Amino acid sequence: MLPLSVLKASKTTYMLVELKNGETYNGTLETCDNYMNLKLKDVTLTSREGDRFWTITECFIRGNNIKYLSLADEVVDNVEAAAAEEETILGGGRGRGRGRGRGRGRGRGDRGRGGYRGRGT
Repeated sequence: MLPLSVLKASKTTYMLVELKNGETYNGTLETCDNYMNLKLKDVTLTSREGDRFWTITECFIRGNNIKYLSLADEVVDNVEAAAAEEETILGGGRGRGRGRGRGRGRGRGDRGRGGYRGRGT
């Protein structure tokens, strides 16, 4: 299970985000992208010391500033269940491969342009 798959599955859920500078953001995840940038709404910002609080309607957090995320356990359970269900649907193997018979390698010498290119006869 990858962190981005957990984040994408946890849209519209409440989460806590702590930044590298010590500030914490508590809010509802609205969107996220592949760089782990987050857009939260209905956010409560807590200062590094924990003595000051601000309420923000929306905020954007750049992914490289995130120290850790805290999600509800139900979100992680839902992601695990969805991954197991997807694996049973897709077969869980390595796929069907690249085919069999013709189509591998450079092919046969008597096909295509140039005619027969066998041994020097």
